[in-house]
Amino acid sequence: MRTSAAHSREIDEGIARLRAELSIPDAFPQQVLDAATGAVRRGPGPEHVDRTDLPFVTLDPESATDLDQAFHLERSGSDLVLRYAIADVGWFVQPGDPLDTEAWVRGTTVYVPGGKAPLYPPVLSEGAASLLPDGPRPAVVFVVRLDESGTPRLDDVERAIVHNRAKLAYETARPEELPADLAEFARRMAAADERRGAARVEPPEQEVHHDDGHYRISYRPRVDVEQHNATLSLATNLAVADALFAAGTGVFRVLDAPDEGRLRRLRHTARALEIDWPRKWSLGQVERTLRPERPEHAAFMLAIRRAGGAARYVPYRAGERPWHAAMAATYTHATAPLRRLPDRFVVLAALALARTGSVPGEVAAAFDRLPEVMAQAESVANKLDRSVLDLVEAVVLRGREGEVFDAIVTDIDERGARMQLCDIAVVARVAAEGVKPGDPLRVRLVEAAPERRAVRFAPAE
Repeated sequence: MRTSAAHSREIDEGIARLRAELSIPDAFPQQVLDAATGAVRRGPGPEHVDRTDLPFVTLDPESATDLDQAFHLERSGSDLVLRYAIADVGWFVQPGDPLDTEAWVRGTTVYVPGGKAPLYPPVLSEGAASLLPDGPRPAVVFVVRLDESGTPRLDDVERAIVHNRAKLAYETARPEELPADLAEFARRMAAADERRGAARVEPPEQEVHHDDGHYRISYRPRVDVEQHNATLSLATNLAVADALFAAGTGVFRVLDAPDEGRLRRLRHTARALEIDWPRKWSLGQVERTLRPERPEHAAFMLAIRRAGGAARYVPYRAGERPWHAAMAATYTHATAPLRRLPDRFVVLAALALARTGSVPGEVAAAFDRLPEVMAQAESVANKLDRSVLDLVEAVVLRGREGEVFDAIVTDIDERGARMQLCDIAVVARVAAEGVKPGDPLRVRLVEAAPERRAVRFAPAE
């Protein structure tokens, strides 16, 4: 559902107020822009080996221009060998320079409908450092070997010059344009997930789209080719995490598993939703049976996500194994350095280990600083996402007070029932007695207040 042009102006103004409230910058300081212009002129060094003979391709949303990854996939006996080229941000950004200093302030690229607040100036993030198909680019290439069991191993890391031969899009990529073994790579990774007890099924999420001067809200489930592409990053991140942990260094992404009390509540929720959860099955096993297009399954997936808490970063600590419950593995972020600050340092550490066997002091020191910086950056980004959704929902629904809508209860907690409207991509709360997750519900819109970014529903009589 789209808003009118008048609504679009109101949303633009509301987003501008949100950016000011959350101190999300509209532009870069001049010294950062000057540093970026200077960095663009820095050509590849002698350590960048020529890999332009390899037909790398990228696969991203069609509109993306900040391309972190390009890939080449081939067979070696029974193994699949992934060469994953990652934007060499550490080549352009030097420790302590204005680009580095500003990146520590921002932490991550913050996405706003109709625009974004990038981690680095666009002349880098959408230009010289992005792996666009308009010419050779410097990159860090991870060589990841995947055996028949789906276990990834980091074979090598090198600086290289690569040439992206095709900018493919999730929405339009044809099977013949993709590497022949991409689906097999994904199949092996999925089989390994199952053996580890990992679960990476993502529920559909609300998204705000801005196009042609209008806003709309929708749910966007992942398409198969996007799921397949995600396994390339996953394999690389798992392999890099193992290498860093073995070397006694790094920063890792961790997620707690639900505790026993939350697991019991999840079993009750599954029963209420009529989802089969055999007593001997782990949570990961039942999660892999879920299909996000089914409302009761999507409701349960959201309940699982909330039960585990928020993911966070932790530095290496001797005697402690960092663990990501959804991955059922030690995991790091290495594959999006144009958009996330930690990835730049993880890439530099992996490169240094492969070349010299040790990590530079400024990189090791960054691992201790990153968790606190990223906790703040992610808190701001998450608050912005939720506030923008609240604003657009209120604008979309304003003027429809008194109407009755069909909804599905998705969750129950101490604040009441959370529900999803059936005909509009709106998620809200309602004070409803005697309902359980998965129940259909008819609700009446009581209030839609864009100025407070709030909507209020009541059960229909």
